[in-house]
Formats: sequence, C-alpha cells, structure tokens
Amino acid sequence: MALLKAPSKQPKTTTLQVRLEEDVRHNLDRYAEFLDANPSYVVSEALKLLFKKDAAFRLWLSQHTDNHNQAQAQGDARTKTAQLT
Repeated sequence: MALLKAPSKQPKTTTLQVRLEEDVRHNLDRYAEFLDANPSYVVSEALKLLFKKDAAFRLWLSQHTDNHNQAQAQGDARTKTAQLT
C-alpha cells in the first residue's frame, strides 16, 4: 500500500528548483508513476508527511511561528506603506 495518496485536487502552488541525486530523482519519477501523479505532487506530499511526523520540528515550529507571522505582518505593512507613497 502506498504511503502517499493519489492527488485529488490541485491546491495553490509555487515553484521551487531543487537538485537531487540521480537515484533519488529516478525513484521520485517511479513513485509518481506508481501513484499516477506528477513528481511535484510526490515531493509536496512527502514533505507534508515529514512535517507531520517530526515531533522535534513541530515543537520548534510552535516556538517560532509567532516570529514568522510578526515579520510577515511587518513586511506586509511596509509594502502597503510603499505602495501609498
């Protein structure tokens, strides 16, 4: 049984360029074929699974989320101010 589920719908996406070892890329393509999905979907779902399963990361994230949200809000405020001037 596959660890990842086949895609059901297309969420909003963004582009990321990565470099992979050849054998990892080969297995990525094969796994995507196995799921009848594209490699981007496999990478996205694998990362979601990693983030969900890594308790140390979840703890770290809970301690750092507020800093990211504050920085993002400050960046948004600066962007709006720059647009007004």
